[in-house]
Amino acid sequence: MGDLLDRFEPILAAMPAVRNPEGHVHFKNKLMWTVAILLLYFALTNIDIFGLSPQSQDLFGMYRALLAGASGSLLHLGIGPIVTASIVLQLLKGANILQIDTSEARGQVMYMGLQKMLIFVMIVIEALPMIVSGMMLPDPTVAAEFFGGNTFMVSVLIFLQICLGGLLVVFMDEVVTKWGIGSGVGLFIVAGVSQGLVNGFLNWQTGTDPFPIGFFPRLFAVATSGVNFLEYFGTDLLALITTIAIFMIIVYVESTRIEIPLAHTAVRGARARFPVKLIYASVLPMILVRVLQANIQMIGMFLSNAGITILGEFQGQVPVNGLMWYIAPINQPQDWMWWISDLGHAPWEILLRMGIDVGVMVIGGAIFALFWVKTAGLDSKAVARQIQMSGMQIPGYRRNVQVLEKYLDRYIPRITIIGGVFIGLLSVLANLLGVIGAVGGTGLLLAVSITYRLYEEIASQQIMEMYPFMRGFFGKE
Repeated sequence: MGDLLDRFEPILAAMPAVRNPEGHVHFKNKLMWTVAILLLYFALTNIDIFGLSPQSQDLFGMYRALLAGASGSLLHLGIGPIVTASIVLQLLKGANILQIDTSEARGQVMYMGLQKMLIFVMIVIEALPMIVSGMMLPDPTVAAEFFGGNTFMVSVLIFLQICLGGLLVVFMDEVVTKWGIGSGVGLFIVAGVSQGLVNGFLNWQTGTDPFPIGFFPRLFAVATSGVNFLEYFGTDLLALITTIAIFMIIVYVESTRIEIPLAHTAVRGARARFPVKLIYASVLPMILVRVLQANIQMIGMFLSNAGITILGEFQGQVPVNGLMWYIAPINQPQDWMWWISDLGHAPWEILLRMGIDVGVMVIGGAIFALFWVKTAGLDSKAVARQIQMSGMQIPGYRRNVQVLEKYLDRYIPRITIIGGVFIGLLSVLANLLGVIGAVGGTGLLLAVSITYRLYEEIASQQIMEMYPFMRGFFGKE
């Protein structure tokens, strides 16, 4: 594998990328770039794919909040290719198949180049089945008006637009990461979930019953209609309680940490603390678990539409039986409350599906949290090297990287696993009880956690503007 990567090194190094800033980027400029990309993101999500038929189906309809894209828009794929490529690389690196030392400059260039190449491949792999399987249908009117009735040319045009949107997301993410605050992936998730929450609170459109979908319009309509309040508003009330509870729990847990004392070796009296949060790997590994599930469901849906039902049958985007039904995530109370409506399955089958969902999220959350910490440079070895380079040390211990790493191994691996398991359980619980808007429990967890960490990032950026010498410790220069 190493020899193969060496041969591809010139290609990996030549991958198109956003230029790195030369020197320090002022906080105001970072804020400007972040806001500009956010506005561009909202604009692109409102640009419909030209030539797409209204009868088209959304392959990732149940995962829209996680993928941070808009169905039928230029950003139809969202962050899906980025996250899928990250999953593949993390699995290869975790299994020691991909042996790249990211602590060296050459290794970082090769890793980033390989990731970029894999993202480009994933854009094509995720876009092509949507066209071939008939999910993204060409509009016959557009075909007749512009292409002489040739629907194949319209399908090719749709495919190119989807790929273009996928490329735009990649470079927009890079702009935020290098020139802005936080990461583009996190920013887009917060933006998408925020839209879903606003829509969930204020939507006046009606759903399967004569009442509006939005929380407040539905509350007013149900309260003034004289119908059974709990029958028509019970699950919505539960969703509101769950939404508030998830918000408060995440904010509390984000502030729960173990602080490792540090002292500067050259400046007497200069002390600091390195925080190891309970959610040390952040909530982002949950994206990896859910997107992995989304890709598996995509394969099952593609086979079902092709007439191969060995893995299960689908009605639209929803599996109705077979293996795909058992491993599909539960997204709302109506997916498992068999006493409310007929789900077409025995209670033991529903309970088995719930158990599988819990197992996938808990085990997957722990595994991907460990992979995330390793590849993101947050493991004990990387943190020990960072502390050493900053001139700090743990009081009472020799100033040695191996000593620091051994000390950090007491906390970081264990807390990473505990945090991954906790977030997995919380995500499943939120999905079981339901949340406001079509964002899902995992989407809400991500949005709250990312927003909280974005607030911390802004605070640290402001501190570094006031005290430039702190940039060395935070690794910003």
